[in-house]
Amino acid sequence: MKISIVIPVFNENESLPNLKIELDKNLSAYPEWEVIFIDDGSSDGSTECLKDFCTQDPHYKLIEFHRNYGKAAALSEGFKMALGDYVMTMDADLQDDPAEIPNFISKLEEGYDLVSGWKKSRKDPLNKTMPSKLFNFVTRLMTGVKIHDFNCGIKLYKSSVIKTLDLYGGRHRYIPALARQKNFKISEIVVNHRPRIYGETKYGSGRIFHGFFDLLTILFLNRYTQRPLHLFGFFGLFCILISIGCETYALYDKFVNGIPFQIHFALIVFGAMVFALGLWFFSIGLIAEMIVSAQQGNEDRVKNIVG
Repeated sequence: MKISIVIPVFNENESLPNLKIELDKNLSAYPEWEVIFIDDGSSDGSTECLKDFCTQDPHYKLIEFHRNYGKAAALSEGFKMALGDYVMTMDADLQDDPAEIPNFISKLEEGYDLVSGWKKSRKDPLNKTMPSKLFNFVTRLMTGVKIHDFNCGIKLYKSSVIKTLDLYGGRHRYIPALARQKNFKISEIVVNHRPRIYGETKYGSGRIFHGFFDLLTILFLNRYTQRPLHLFGFFGLFCILISIGCETYALYDKFVNGIPFQIHFALIVFGAMVFALGLWFFSIGLIAEMIVSAQQGNEDRVKNIVG
């Protein structure tokens, strides 16, 4: 069994020497392991420090980005390079404890495909913990994945899981939901979360709004990727029914109550516009269905082949 540790780094120069010491200590019990750092455009000397690690120890590897692309891009590139049967992610700020590695492996070997950490006793200020609780509650409610901490940096995966993940934007926050969509088994364990000693957090309150839109994207792709007409057709039918109601009312008033069409001119025009909007929704849905049909053969649906 080989273990890969994937660690995105952005301006964490002060914490890196201690991180390496802890990684060496906790990974020495395993015969095969590697640590892949992804330097996400650091400008504080982290790059030079990481290069020294790689020069001194062949267990360490470095992927260097031209600029800051974000955590999802860093994890995606790290997953491509990882050769381990088990792949762990953690942050470089020393708040994630490498001593948790054996606990994650024990839990994963109970039959799970992904084990996520739960920072039950989180050592962060209130302006980070409260939005995080709201984020986790909403995500748990909308995805149906019953874990407490979706965005915990420390997670352990079987290699079969990371090969299916398409990470970009802020989708790294929803990795458990993405894995559940592929029918992987997910669990979580309580982890030791430590206070930040060096540097400062790289994430502001704005990530909550970005995360909400990423969640909507994931839910849409999960439910309607293979049947887009079901979504657009619903809106199209809704608009057409409103249009029929408007025009029917105008006709009823004309032939039953004798009220001329001129009185309902605005209503008639509105009905016609809504009818056209309904047809537009149907057209978009049909075009989307054609695109899905053309691309369906390119999707990798096979999880495993036996025999």
